[in-house]
Amino acid sequence: MMKASLHNKNILLCVCGGIAAYKSAELLRRLQDAGAEVRVVMTEGAKEFITPLTFQALSGYPVHTDLLDPEAEAAMGHIELARWADLILIAPATANSIARIATGRANDLLSAVCLASTAKLAIAPAMNHVMWDAETTQKNILQLQQSGAEIFGPDSGIQACGETGKGRLMDIDELVSSSAKIFNGGDLQGLKVMITAGPTFEPIDPVRFIGNRSSGRMGFAIAEAAIEQGAMVTLVAGPNHLSTPAHCHRLDVETALQMHQAVMDNISKQDIFIATAAVADYRPVNPQSQKIKKADDELTLTLTQNPDILKEVAALNHPPFTLGFAAETQHIKDNALLKLKNKNLQMIAANQVAHSEENAGGQDTGFNSEYNALQVLWKEGEATLEHGRKTQLARQLLTLLAKNYYEQTTT
Repeated sequence: MMKASLHNKNILLCVCGGIAAYKSAELLRRLQDAGAEVRVVMTEGAKEFITPLTFQALSGYPVHTDLLDPEAEAAMGHIELARWADLILIAPATANSIARIATGRANDLLSAVCLASTAKLAIAPAMNHVMWDAETTQKNILQLQQSGAEIFGPDSGIQACGETGKGRLMDIDELVSSSAKIFNGGDLQGLKVMITAGPTFEPIDPVRFIGNRSSGRMGFAIAEAAIEQGAMVTLVAGPNHLSTPAHCHRLDVETALQMHQAVMDNISKQDIFIATAAVADYRPVNPQSQKIKKADDELTLTLTQNPDILKEVAALNHPPFTLGFAAETQHIKDNALLKLKNKNLQMIAANQVAHSEENAGGQDTGFNSEYNALQVLWKEGEATLEHGRKTQLARQLLTLLAKNYYEQTTT
């Protein structure tokens, strides 16, 4: 059976006042093991069975218990939690809390968070079997299901009261597995992906540099698309003004040598390497420590070649799956195929750097544009991704990459 994966998911674990509350500590750990970021809400009743300090120690975050939190922004902690969560998991869920949520109450933190959130909701009931079988409880469960909530369990067996019946908290392994199934398993679920993005700036002196027009948008769009597909993303970014995608480990660099160092320090852990960065091919040999003053009509710079990061990665003894980019102004396919072969890549995405008058849509493509068009090539095939937004192309590209990745790694 495939191990449950909750990478890049924020789970708000809500613990109610029942004897099964002690099991929630183990549940928290197992959710973390599956890759989730977990924070905890406790009802007043839950604190009678297990202390908030236990969950704080395990999660690394303060435990939330109060509806109006004076330490939260504007004392509206329930809104912050509601916006943060991808999944609200109530385990154990008592009959009382189930009734509050089903009827739209908001007079404690747990019910208020549920009412204020658009996140997925999962409820794991745990109570005496007679309470579970009660008509009102079953009506409340049906109401929650009709509202889109998932109901996990309960299991049957001997209960804390000594009686036997349906009402035990679902097995912890099953709770984690069921939580993972709520989310659509992405094509890159659980894979480690490193992406380089943006330009590099090679200093001439403290105020001047050699660079290029790359904005980093394509690389950042690919990072967001990979995260959507469940990947654990490391983004090595040259100078840019873009916001870091959520759930992304970002490493900022400036020069090609710094990017080379950041990549090689982390590449052994990666399953896939996507090189979208426009790395400078050359750098000045002797960058000056002080600003160069204008003296003569000409200034001569001696340049030396930078390391070829993509080629070095592909040449490793156990390289990751490699996807390169080729920004061209002419002979796109021929130049891309040559790069694919010479650098021993699995795939390459080629695009023509063009101005708006060259496109029917009137938008620039390539550098410093929100639009692009890609010709994707691999050893036994090719595909054309028509002109569109880079965010859209990134998703299409990763669909192709995932197909090739699994075909090449499972044969």
